Amino acid sequence: MTPDLYDALRNLEAAIPNPTAGLPHEVFLFVSRITPLINVDLLIKDESNRTLLTWRDDDHYGTGWHIPGGIIRYKETAVERVHAVAASELGAGVTCESAPTFVLESIAPERDRGHFYSLLYRCRLTTPPDESRRARTNPARSGDWAWHSGPPRDLLSAHRPYADFL
Repeated sequence: MTPDLYDALRNLEAAIPNPTAGLPHEVFLFVSRITPLINVDLLIKDESNRTLLTWRDDDHYGTGWHIPGGIIRYKETAVERVHAVAASELGAGVTCESAPTFVLESIAPERDRGHFYSLLYRCRLTTPPDESRRARTNPARSGDWAWHSGPPRDLLSAHRPYADFL
């Protein structure tokens, strides 16, 4: 290893005091450009077989409905990430199956964050989602949730492979 590369890696490590808490944004973007990421997606149904989706509006995926999900952190289990996503995106508690229902590999050469393995977990709410985050406007606000009977027309393209589950 060259001294310059060694110094660069040591500086990078110094910028990440606790990788289990997540990465600084710039480091995360770098890592996501050079390696596949693993994330969990939460398939939450109600008694009427509707699916709970959240509204997303960002530079990476655009604007539309998607299944709540998140990237697994260092030394975090997939099930731990499921619970963290439910709390952070929905303000809710969930239970989930011990193994994913579906595994989706997606590669998008046109995006910087372009290679993912997504683990779809069937979940059940143990507490209701935060009512203050319920979608009440059209379009919804980023982070709002709503129940859907089938895939909405404005489902994000990255989640269209899940359409049969919705």
